[in-house]
Amino acid sequence: MDALVQIEAVVSHGDGTPPQAVEDRHGLIIKANNTANAPRCALSTQTVAFSHYNHLSAQLPVDPKTGEVVAGGVSAQAKQCLANIKAILTSINHAMDDVVKVNISLGNIADIAAVDEVLYQPSSPLAFLHAEPLAYRLYVKGR
Repeated sequence: MDALVQIEAVVSHGDGTPPQAVEDRHGLIIKANNTANAPRCALSTQTVAFSHYNHLSAQLPVDPKTGEVVAGGVSAQAKQCLANIKAILTSINHAMDDVVKVNISLGNIADIAAVDEVLYQPSSPLAFLHAEPLAYRLYVKGR
C-alpha cells in the first residue's frame, strides 16, 4: 500500500453511558458503528463509543468508492483521511468541531509541513491543535 499518512481521532460526547457507581461499571454501554461512506476494515469497526468519548479507527487515505489509495501525494492523502473521518462523524451525528484529539502517523516526518497545510486552514476546525510544527524529533505516546 502506498499510504503516506494515517489519521485517527477521538470525539467528545460519545454515545456511551458513563458509570456513576462501581456496580454500574459492568453495564457500561459500548456502541460500535460502521458507514459505507468511509473505508471499512474486516478486523475492526470505524468507531466505538463508550463513556463520554467516541474513538475512531485510524483512517488511511483510501477512497471508499474505489478501495484504492488516492494519488497526488501526502496533501491529497491527508485530505482523504479527513474526508473519511468526516463521513464517519456524520454517520454518528457528530461534526469535526467535536474532535478533541487527533493522532497523525507519517511514513516520512518531512511530510509534516504538507499535512499541516491541510489541517491548519482557517476553515478547518482542527486548526486549534498547534500553529507551528513542533521542534521535537521524537514523540512517544504512553499506553
